[in-house]
Amino acid sequence: MHRYRSHTCAALRKSDVGSTVRLSGWVHRVRDHGGVLFIDLRDHYGITQVVADPDSPAFKTAEAVRGEWVIRIDGLVKARSEDTVNKNMATGEIELYAQEIEVLSAAKELPLPVFGEPDYPEDVRLKYRFLDLRRETLHRNIVKRTQIIAAMRSGMADAGFAEYSTPILTASSPEGARDFLVPSRIHQGKFFALPQAPQQYKQLLMVAGFDRYFQIAPCFRDEDPRADRLPGEFYQLDVEMSFVTQEDVWNTMEPMMTAVFEKFADGKPVTKEWPRIPYDVAIRKYGSDKPDLRNPIVMEGVTEHFRDSGFKVFAGMIAANPKVEIWAIPAKTGGSRAFCDRMNAWAQQQGQPGLGYIFWKEEEGKVGGSGPLAKNIGEERTEAIRQQLGLDAGDACFFVAGEPSKFYKFAGEARTRAGEELNLVDRDRFEMCWIVDFPFYEWSEEEKKIDFAHNPFSMPQGGLEALTTEDPLSLKAYQYDAVCNGFEIASGSIRNQSPELMVKAFEKVGLSQADVEERFGGMYRAFQYGAPPHGGCAFGIDRVVMLLVGAKNLREISLFPMNQQAQDLLMNAPSEATPTQLRELALRVIPPQKKD
Repeated sequence: MHRYRSHTCAALRKSDVGSTVRLSGWVHRVRDHGGVLFIDLRDHYGITQVVADPDSPAFKTAEAVRGEWVIRIDGLVKARSEDTVNKNMATGEIELYAQEIEVLSAAKELPLPVFGEPDYPEDVRLKYRFLDLRRETLHRNIVKRTQIIAAMRSGMADAGFAEYSTPILTASSPEGARDFLVPSRIHQGKFFALPQAPQQYKQLLMVAGFDRYFQIAPCFRDEDPRADRLPGEFYQLDVEMSFVTQEDVWNTMEPMMTAVFEKFADGKPVTKEWPRIPYDVAIRKYGSDKPDLRNPIVMEGVTEHFRDSGFKVFAGMIAANPKVEIWAIPAKTGGSRAFCDRMNAWAQQQGQPGLGYIFWKEEEGKVGGSGPLAKNIGEERTEAIRQQLGLDAGDACFFVAGEPSKFYKFAGEARTRAGEELNLVDRDRFEMCWIVDFPFYEWSEEEKKIDFAHNPFSMPQGGLEALTTEDPLSLKAYQYDAVCNGFEIASGSIRNQSPELMVKAFEKVGLSQADVEERFGGMYRAFQYGAPPHGGCAFGIDRVVMLLVGAKNLREISLFPMNQQAQDLLMNAPSEATPTQLRELALRVIPPQKKD
């Protein structure tokens, strides 16, 4: 028999009754039932119930063991009585009668419980992550993560892609976040950067003729943490294809990712044909470029109903500024003054002056609008709004006014709030879509200049001619995102492969040809030697896994994450470098200045 085990703790079944076996694992818990000890023994695979009665030679040792001790048990497999079968366990029809127990490793008193998984402070969970990972839910999440990644790899291989590994030490790249810099000992005073994404390398692979690339790629960004983005590092399914249009990318990735979601969705419906929604339409309908389509609320413009109306606030804004619009947020079943007042109070908490509303009720067989707005604009306009939005008695509608570029985010948040408060969101499904036709440039209020709205290596729609002759802020890009349940899970584009167009695009944001050649010399040179049309995308693995396991936080699907302060409490990182290390790198640490 093997030194430690003949079976795992999930392997034994009723067919094994009568066998003498050996198991090893952790003591999940010990229960004393009238002098008979029951030990739940756990390993990576599952749990087996072990019984030690006072007549067993193993009983004395069984009395001594405690939770999370590592032990080896030899014993006889017996069938449980019919009334003690545990149908929730794979091994629930049997139990192991202990004949010999060997303590392989005792455990000190635990700093956090493993059994039962009660809420516990995050700093303790992260400092003792090796214990936290023994908890069933987190352990199961990590296992499912590996299975999801394996399914992705299999799907990509079936679609004719090959996996290539790109460098980790590279040059700084404008991916929209801060780089992690790595000082060079050999080239003192110079720095490598950890890749924010393998963007340039995967494009260079297309120029090199590899056609269909993918990689489960680690990416590094020195960003502030938040619930849907880990600090430091994350992983993405990175994809690039040659001789493709954006439709080819969508048609390739959509069925593969749909299949992955269906495999791990536990029977929840998954969108089979992802709608393709232009960015401008998404903003107007949902107030977001990552809409949760499980929320049935769709916003509509109702400006004309308020023009020259009795509601002087909106009418005056419309008359004074041609850019002003009024958007309606219809709320089915929200037709009570109490709910409308709650929404208004919420809007004020967001720093808004309020949230105008109308709600409809039936009186004497007739549906009529109620609330201050309804009184001000009159019955005819109120009815026209109701008809346009398809509302009825018991429904409500909220209104936001101003220049859409300034209020659309708040409108989207109000849409989300109303959908959740009224329980309109179908949470037991995965709703996918592509958001397409993103703006190529945007205005940076902070820097008072034009900047790239998304990936700077994207192809502008209309090519060089549009870039040369049209207003930069009117340009669209062959740029697209994949969205699921309100989360962006992928971003991609058709790339610009023309050196002339590349220079022109960067000139619009203030970089010269010399700057382009210095910062992106590899790409610039490559494009002059025969670059195929190419494009791709990258799916965020962490977010996909988070959605599929139903976690609320990315730390619940990651092995060894940092905390909210971007610290690794387990390894005590980041830490100070030694004087010797700093001398070798020709670096000196300047203490941060104290703020007054």
